Amino acid sequence: MVHGSRVLLRKYGNFIDNLRVMVKGGAGGMGLPRLGGEGGKGGDVYMVAKHNITMKNVKEKYTHKRFVGDVGANSSVRSLKGSSGPDCHVNVPVGITITTDDGHKIGDLDKEGDQLRVARGGQGGGFRTNFHPSKGQKRIIRLDMKLIADVGLVGFPNAGKSSLLSKVSHAKPQIADYPFTTLKPELGKIMYSDFKQISVADLPGLIEGAHINRGMGHKFLKHVERTKQLLFVVDVGGFQLSFKTPFRTAFEMVQLLILELELYKEELLDKPALLAVNKMDLPGAEEKFQELMKQLENPQDYLHILPEELVPDRQIAFRQILPVSVVSGQGIEELTRCIRRSLDEQAELEIQEAAQEKLRNLHKIISPAMTDKIQSPSS
Repeated sequence: MVHGSRVLLRKYGNFIDNLRVMVKGGAGGMGLPRLGGEGGKGGDVYMVAKHNITMKNVKEKYTHKRFVGDVGANSSVRSLKGSSGPDCHVNVPVGITITTDDGHKIGDLDKEGDQLRVARGGQGGGFRTNFHPSKGQKRIIRLDMKLIADVGLVGFPNAGKSSLLSKVSHAKPQIADYPFTTLKPELGKIMYSDFKQISVADLPGLIEGAHINRGMGHKFLKHVERTKQLLFVVDVGGFQLSFKTPFRTAFEMVQLLILELELYKEELLDKPALLAVNKMDLPGAEEKFQELMKQLENPQDYLHILPEELVPDRQIAFRQILPVSVVSGQGIEELTRCIRRSLDEQAELEIQEAAQEKLRNLHKIISPAMTDKIQSPSS
């Protein structure tokens, strides 16, 4: 059963990534005192992850955003045990984090078919409750979507992220020669000759101060959290957002991107990362690229060019730094090979770590058992 309530949403243009809704479990059914009958349980409310559904679909289908389980049946002479009220199932996109209105995490829906109970139905009336039923759980929850992708593109506006995505995948993001072309996340897939697919997310460009929600701010940064690896993209010639902001070299941009991730959530820097230095087709690009490589080999020697408050506490050891040009195609094929190789290496490492963890747990189980056997030998 679906009823009406107010909705709070955040969006990039028409792209909606957050909904605030009311959920309520159904009330239990009345018991029957004279015959000891028990009322039925009220219906629960579940969120269910489904592919090919967007937050916009949910908003448009359920205009008032109020989800309620049905009431349990009353006990009667014909049916002393009342039937349970039907549960309410709401289809939502894959990649949802569900929290209470005060920020407490209820759970994640990361793959097709995942479901999460967000409101419990009330118990039916019975002997222990003097045959009075209880009401269903009622609360406000938030549905927060974070894109799940193998690789997330990280860069300032006009670094060429959208152009790069369109070059390596079948995605067709909007591309133009001005800042903030990417107003909503775009997801593309790199297709390999052996039919392997790798998903790549192009996310709205960062600006200085994104960690405190300037520009796209947290609307961008939260989508980085669920990517397996990061691909930094910088303009070899540097970048200036506007005439009011300082010009930043490629090295400075790398440092500022690291800083924004660090200040938002430091553990993001633990993700494996690659660096693509774009626009190598421009005059003087090779000299600037070599200068950047020299700076990144010993970043501590060059951090003084940035104000102290803009220097990150940590550095990222990029797995590989590749010069590319989306315009000429230089380095694009090598980049796609490098992305796959890096993800394959990470997957292999995770398999080894999982096997080692299982072995450690097995030792914990076996060791006490062996000790007990030694201390208590059979007669």
